[in-house]
Amino acid sequence: MDVLSDVVSAARTGRPHSGRVTKSAPFAERFPPVPSAGFHIVLQGTCWLLPSQGEPIALGPGDVAFLPRGSAHGLADDPSTPVSEPSTTLTGDSDEMSADRPPTVVMLCGAYLLDKSGPHPLLNDLPEVIHLPTRVGRHRELRAAVELLGVELDSNARPGSDTILLTLLDLLLLYILRAWFEQQHVSGHSATGWVAALHDPAVATALRAIHEDPSRPWTVEELGAQARLSRAAFARRFTHLVGQPPLTYLTWWRMTTAARLLRTSDAPVNTIAQQVGYSSQYTFTHAFKRQYGSPPGGYRHHAS
Repeated sequence: MDVLSDVVSAARTGRPHSGRVTKSAPFAERFPPVPSAGFHIVLQGTCWLLPSQGEPIALGPGDVAFLPRGSAHGLADDPSTPVSEPSTTLTGDSDEMSADRPPTVVMLCGAYLLDKSGPHPLLNDLPEVIHLPTRVGRHRELRAAVELLGVELDSNARPGSDTILLTLLDLLLLYILRAWFEQQHVSGHSATGWVAALHDPAVATALRAIHEDPSRPWTVEELGAQARLSRAAFARRFTHLVGQPPLTYLTWWRMTTAARLLRTSDAPVNTIAQQVGYSSQYTFTHAFKRQYGSPPGGYRHHAS
């Protein structure tokens, strides 16, 4: 299991949604904070993203703007256009194309619901806004997913459309995150944190081992052997890049995996406890409550 895919699977809840949005100038909409990760992708034309903090960001054809924490923001044809009342959805109100008001911009907009009770530190490392400008030869997989998503949204509910849309939205999220992490790595912006951790051979190997088999009673020595480092060298390196010691991360990931299983399956609590490495349901319940503030049964009831 690669770490990025695993993190996204654990964080995602519910069904993502998206839609094609057409705007004609002048327009300026505000979007309040939402408990989801939102995206805006320009298919045609231009517009401006107005972050809650920082300078306006010009968006052109092919540009992707991703807001990992659903931060308040705006969209406008020009930064000087007066902003309207907040919209209730990330897609806003779509204008219809007309002869007297030609479209200024055509976008794909949407959102992913994320579990906010225990966000993965990898997602916490992301900035408020990820802007991926289009460039020839860059992010080809992302461009292909955007094109397919746009085609499917125009297909008028052909057979299989629901499953195809969900699959494409999952791919889109992974391609956005992959593109950003690779961009940061190439530019050398991060010597620590998850950008560095995912590209460090030793730490990435240990992370994959933990994610592939969280129920195994890992020791620091065993994880160090996987990374081909001594116990002490591995522990220092892992803690420096990931931000917490190896076994602390292991416990945290076990609880995160357990939370996903509680949300998405009907498996008994004792079965889930065994799946994440606990032979004692009492010990598992105590560890889960320490991370999530409620016992597994209460968490499952609230999540449902």
